[in-house]
Amino acid sequence: MVSKNQIKLIKSLHQKKYRNLHNLFVAEGIKVVRELVNSDFKVNAIFSSDSEISLGTTDVVEHVTEAELKKMSALTAPNKIIGVFEIPDTRKPNFDGWVVVLDDIRDPGNLGTIIRLCDWFGIEHLVCSYNTVDCYNPKTLQATMGSISRVNIGYTDLQTFLEDAPVAVFGAFMEGDVVYDATIPKTGILVMGNEANGISEEVEALVTQKISIPQFVKSTAESLNVATATAILLNEIRRG
Repeated sequence: MVSKNQIKLIKSLHQKKYRNLHNLFVAEGIKVVRELVNSDFKVNAIFSSDSEISLGTTDVVEHVTEAELKKMSALTAPNKIIGVFEIPDTRKPNFDGWVVVLDDIRDPGNLGTIIRLCDWFGIEHLVCSYNTVDCYNPKTLQATMGSISRVNIGYTDLQTFLEDAPVAVFGAFMEGDVVYDATIPKTGILVMGNEANGISEEVEALVTQKISIPQFVKSTAESLNVATATAILLNEIRRG
């Protein structure tokens, strides 16, 4: 039987300050939990209301009631399984391939989708500004669908990082060069900006080349969603 203190701890991990305090995060749903269990992430505890659930590993699943699981969950309708994992140390990015940089992305769903896109397009390193939403936010984790287990994510001062970068820095702008006409190198950095304000002036000053996605018809749409734009630009980068 799960204790009240365990439930209290797990519930607290839905907030960033307690994730940082305990160096733990919570993942929900069989796909996400299974992906993390079968990765390099260290398991702290796993709880499930389904006695027949299997993760295909030797990790012990502690069975709890649906009521207990609901008390731990951040979801209105819990997904039968909750995993608690240690937050790993971030590896220093290398520049053997492309690196994606996020300048103050605030929406958890956008960040989760971008992490999933990095996984799909083989982007090993994702570098975030300190003001970017926490990658261990429950909504972000749900949106990654487990891809967070295969992308190295770090938070840092972007100005310092970009100043020291030994490769070209491409930034997404409305008024940039059309990406379909741009010469894309084999390695580089792609910077994506805040949902409302785009790339900050401080980061813009360090961008080597501004690129854009052209609009093909007249429309009332002011811009593309940042995750959608990231998908298009990464596709072009991989097309070379």
